[in-house]
Amino acid sequence: MLTDRGYDSQNLIDYIYENGGEPTIPSKKGAKFERRCEWWLYKERHLVEKYFLKLKGFRRIATRYDKLAFTYMGFVCLASILIWIK
Repeated sequence: MLTDRGYDSQNLIDYIYENGGEPTIPSKKGAKFERRCEWWLYKERHLVEKYFLKLKGFRRIATRYDKLAFTYMGFVCLASILIWIK
């Protein structure tokens, strides 16, 4: 499970371990115990979040004007190409 510091609660971490998962949640600042976190994996999560933020800049994608899934996916691909070209 890969989340940000806002989801750092012992109940959530216990739930993840009970269901066979491995949490990658950095400890909150000022926590008594620092939890081990794979920072390279956490940085990858940040890149994905930045990509979705760039996609939301395209109004047609953010508001989902298209009724058909393949038309919407086509515009997501087109916007991804435009982001990549920039």
